[in-house]
Amino acid sequence: MTTDLRTERAADLPTVRPPRPRATFRARLGSSFAMFRNRKSITGLAILGFFVLVAILADVLAPYSPTKVDSAARLQPPSVEHWLGTTHLGEDVLSQVIYGTRGVIVVGFLAAIMATIIAVVVGVVAGYLRGWRSESLSALTNVFLVIPGLPLIIIVASMFDNPPLVVIAAVLGLTGWAWGARVLRAQTMSLRNRDFIQAARANGEPLHRIIGKEMLPNLMALIAASFVGTVTAAILGLTTLSYIGVIPVNTYNWGTILNWASAQGAFRQNQWWWFMPPGLCIAAIGVALSLINFGIDEYVNPRLRSAGERARAMRKRGLDVNDPVTAVRPATSAQERA
Repeated sequence: MTTDLRTERAADLPTVRPPRPRATFRARLGSSFAMFRNRKSITGLAILGFFVLVAILADVLAPYSPTKVDSAARLQPPSVEHWLGTTHLGEDVLSQVIYGTRGVIVVGFLAAIMATIIAVVVGVVAGYLRGWRSESLSALTNVFLVIPGLPLIIIVASMFDNPPLVVIAAVLGLTGWAWGARVLRAQTMSLRNRDFIQAARANGEPLHRIIGKEMLPNLMALIAASFVGTVTAAILGLTTLSYIGVIPVNTYNWGTILNWASAQGAFRQNQWWWFMPPGLCIAAIGVALSLINFGIDEYVNPRLRSAGERARAMRKRGLDVNDPVTAVRPATSAQERA
């Protein structure tokens, strides 16, 4: 009789199914991308997405060809026909800025993708392994840390009459992965002694599965921060090299526009419509990448995250975040009776 009662009670209880491994991995991966859900990251991603769309749709958005010459409208300020004015040859500045966005975005993202892949492979493997293999990868990282990137790019660019953007991005990526690899190695060394890593190793999981399924979702914030920092460095490197004339000026980007404006005396003659638009674009994309990085930093750092949540809660209540005096809430009726 007792056995029948136990059987009936067990049958009435809801069956609890163990979570699927794929669903658990998706949940963990989704939580890794929670760093892009704050206001700073969303604002930065919106600005960056705008520039990406401009680069993709440059042929549609540009009113003229960047090399089209209008001899009747040389050095003209902004007008209805030329929204951002013209150059000394009569070329439309807006069209040059739009087409120049494509070169900046392509180099920035290609260099960041190359550098991030190398940093993840070298840094995570060096942090997980032990012995001479880890030390060898660490020594390789230290070598690339001291390689000067700018002189190397100048040497490589001098070997081509018109260096393609892929070559420039490759050099920037090969010289910009070491810092990210060092950070990922240090974080991986702290993760390899965690319980879930030890359990996966005890179960006989292969190395690629431990790194891909267990470690990478927990390193996603650092990988994203490294990617954003590399994009910033690559864009600044490209515009700097173009401005000083290392990259041929017939390759349009924001740096070459500034190079032409400086060579023709636009800064001295206060022809602001020539040099201000590319300068503002460089500043805007720098602000966008900085906001994304700030959002990632706020997500990674628990103190910044708790401070941000506290500040948002105070703003919802109508309190001043910077007020040093703590507001005293009025006592309720129950407290008055007590």
